Amino acid sequence: MSGVGVELRQLRYFVEVADSGGFGRAAERLHIVQPAVSQQIRRLERELGVRLFDRSTRHVRLTGEGERLLPEARTALAAADRVRSTAEDIKSGKELVLRLGSGRAPGPEVRRVLDELPDSVRVRLTTAPQTELVEAVRGGELDAAFVRALTATPGLHVCPMWTEQLIVALPADHHLADRAELHLRDLADLPVRLAPRHRNPPFHDLITTALAERGIDPPRGPEFTNLTDTLADIAGADPSWTPFYAVGELPVVRRIAFVPLAAPLMTTALVVGSAESRIHGLLEPLRRLPCGHAQGGAA
Repeated sequence: MSGVGVELRQLRYFVEVADSGGFGRAAERLHIVQPAVSQQIRRLERELGVRLFDRSTRHVRLTGEGERLLPEARTALAAADRVRSTAEDIKSGKELVLRLGSGRAPGPEVRRVLDELPDSVRVRLTTAPQTELVEAVRGGELDAAFVRALTATPGLHVCPMWTEQLIVALPADHHLADRAELHLRDLADLPVRLAPRHRNPPFHDLITTALAERGIDPPRGPEFTNLTDTLADIAGADPSWTPFYAVGELPVVRRIAFVPLAAPLMTTALVVGSAESRIHGLLEPLRRLPCGHAQGGAA
């Protein structure tokens, strides 16, 4: 590459030629002369080091490389348009709407973060299961979403916000129930109840990875279904335990003890679309918040 850098104008010409199927038609739609379009496309090809179009006297077609680059060019242009639009909104004093996702019961830390946003930002909060939130950000339906235990996901930025301790639920008459804090090694011989991975892959991976890193392979108990039913089952069946993250106050359940788990800690992150420049500008002040310990949502 020449090192000069790709220009947005070149990307616009590239997309226009691809959409219109020819340099002449693209020039007409862009209201410029055809040689100017051809010149900019050649410069773009030199800069990228790939041939974007197969040219003949009868047709102009995208090459394989051009087909692969076309979606990225559209994404870059859309991001640039959003930057311009946001800048115009800022100059005009227009309110910025932030489409934000969270779990079904947003905790106090989420509300604390929202309180730190500028007065010019209006939040449209959507609650949904975590897997749906990530896909909504990926599809552009949400600008950002709070998710738990997720460390990375293709095509999105994952920005850690705060950590929280997990809770262990086990029978109240078990000898571990009076501990102030538990470690995974303490639970190595006690059957563990986990939900199937597909229901919450990040949380499932957090627990199973932590167990594997410590060389622990506890017996597997019945599956975690939902918090209410699982706690009732633990209270009345053979001894077992389940890790979870609480929503607000811990429930009151007879014959069940709740003990904090020392590790692993669970991180809540803000997942942001990679092209959402207007959202990234809000991240730095949010990430400096002294969030500390929080309570989140059920496993």
